[in-house]
Amino acid sequence: MWTTPGRKQAFGNIVLLGMLMVVINTNGVASRKVRVLDSFDDSAAGCSRKYSASLTDFGGVGDGLTSNTKAFQAAIDNLSLYESYGGSLLFVPPGKWLTGSFNLTSHFTLYLHKDATILASQDESEWAVIDPLPSYGRGRDADGGRYISLIFGTNLTDVVITGDNGTVDGQGVTWWDKFRKGELKYTRPYLIEIMYSQGVQISNLTLMNSPSWNVHPVYSSNVVVQGITILAPVTSPNTDGINPDSCTNTRIEDCYIVSGDDCIAVKSGWDEYGIKFGMPTKQLLIRRLTCISPFSAAIALGSEMSGGIEDVRAEDITGINSESAVRIKTAVGRGNYVKDIYVRRMTMKTMKMVFWMAGNYGSHPDNEYDPNAIPVIQNINFRDVVAENVTMAARLEGIPGHPFTGICISNATIELKKKPKKIQWNCTEIAGVSSDVTPKPCNLLKDLGSQNTCNFPEDDFPIVKF
Repeated sequence: MWTTPGRKQAFGNIVLLGMLMVVINTNGVASRKVRVLDSFDDSAAGCSRKYSASLTDFGGVGDGLTSNTKAFQAAIDNLSLYESYGGSLLFVPPGKWLTGSFNLTSHFTLYLHKDATILASQDESEWAVIDPLPSYGRGRDADGGRYISLIFGTNLTDVVITGDNGTVDGQGVTWWDKFRKGELKYTRPYLIEIMYSQGVQISNLTLMNSPSWNVHPVYSSNVVVQGITILAPVTSPNTDGINPDSCTNTRIEDCYIVSGDDCIAVKSGWDEYGIKFGMPTKQLLIRRLTCISPFSAAIALGSEMSGGIEDVRAEDITGINSESAVRIKTAVGRGNYVKDIYVRRMTMKTMKMVFWMAGNYGSHPDNEYDPNAIPVIQNINFRDVVAENVTMAARLEGIPGHPFTGICISNATIELKKKPKKIQWNCTEIAGVSSDVTPKPCNLLKDLGSQNTCNFPEDDFPIVKF
């Protein structure tokens, strides 16, 4: 019997109630007898699964040297036979489990013991090359395809990646060096990517040293990312923390992120490809986030936002030694909109600036973008903000002839560092209001006195109860 010690966020022991000896045939893998649990305490993994097995049942070796790519995939392929019979769980026991990419299945839980580490292989032959995302049209690092993510799934229903704070280590140094030297033929892999799926939970793990983005749910709905610690050197390239991309009904909460890029980057496609694909990110809730990112934002909206971003709510956000709090990034050619954004209760310490919106950000996938595709930025709300040791209060820069409108900032106290910028509010091509803000905002944010409060909807998204 194997068990896992409890964790503060409701992870109890997995209880082995009965062993079944079964013979299962896999594609290209010899039939073998494996241990399968017919019952377990569902509080351990946050969902009920009828069958379960350990990676060691499929020849896994946790010495940090032996490749376990075939073991992971054989285990998941076998357990996929139980999709219609109560689902299944794959337990990753203590050890260091070196592996290339592997694909998940539906009605499935991947569960890491607290002393388990999944190590990403540095052998490129263990990383398949797949097509670019249709809403991007090309890879992010290079033209053409991209390396598949370490933990990957597409067209799934009810998938959980969790543990007792086990670790996934992307061993990204080699990938970062190749990126900096321009030696990559394809775009770097992410740690976790789930596509075209619904009912996704990623929770109670430590993710570190990703080759690029850490968590990328895309074209998916009903997604929960909870209790995740993400660690990357602050100089590592493009190691975004969590990037919900063309997703509906997503909740991100109780996460601690140290990153070389934005801690959370909300996306929905790139220029003409994102416009054509036409899938926005909407109904997104972010709460209880702590971010450290000296060169990027705690929360970024864009810059790839060509499918639209709407109805985003963020609350109880802590930024430490970061470039900015919430940043909107867009440009001519992006098209579509960022609208109905609501932020409250932000605490910032040692920031370059608190508020940042830019209408001239970023590159294009090719020269076919539409110069008449002008993004609309409207109804952006911030309230209850405290910041200290800040260099500059805000840069709010819309698009000439197409101002960002409906900006509201209320109850914000910003304490400046000893040698701040001379101009604290740099405002161009914007329109909005302010109330009870220190230092005094620019004239384009009309002062309504101390009685006005920016809006924050009190109704719950469906994902709150998911």
